[in-house]
Amino acid sequence: MSRKIVGSVVSNKMDKTVVVLVAKHKTHPIYKKRYKVTTKFKAHDEKNACKIGDTVEITETAKISRDKHFTVSKVISEAGA
Repeated sequence: MSRKIVGSVVSNKMDKTVVVLVAKHKTHPIYKKRYKVTTKFKAHDEKNACKIGDTVEITETAKISRDKHFTVSKVISEAGA
């Protein structure tokens, strides 16, 4: 089964591509303090439907370009809502 990740759109300036910011919390092994780690993924958006601030679910697929190997599977919430 392919990987599914939830994140928010931070850029939609490219054609049919959005940049999705994924944040997760980790715990330091010695100090036990939780900290946030963020990662940006480029995802394929066929209809150019995503706007900045939307929360989306992306699904891992075969490589589409040099650094794009996710597609937007669904929009969970709109930016203005």
